[in-house]
Amino acid sequence: MGKFVIKKQTNGEYMFNLKAGNGEVILTSEGYSSKAGCENGIDSVRTNSQHDERYERKKSTNNKHYFNLKATNGQVIGKSEMYEATSGMETGIASVKKNAPDAVVDDLTTKQSA
Repeated sequence: MGKFVIKKQTNGEYMFNLKAGNGEVILTSEGYSSKAGCENGIDSVRTNSQHDERYERKKSTNNKHYFNLKATNGQVIGKSEMYEATSGMETGIASVKKNAPDAVVDDLTTKQSA
């Protein structure tokens, strides 16, 4: 089962990663100024991940494939890692579709650091 991991970055912004059941990061958010905004981003991923038209398939300048997941307003809510081939990117999209709706949330900002 997948999970969303919320972290606080060194610049004070909150962000999340969606991880597949195997622990691989399959989607990374932008930075949010508040934790509530970050949590809203997770809800948006849950909703928008099921609509294929919300995935923007792209190719980087070094010919790597990646995708952006966009909200209904066109704003990017998550970006994938870079893939060597289109097939890898499509597998990543399928993994987001499968994992996002029921993924648990692991909020690292509420845990004490050792």
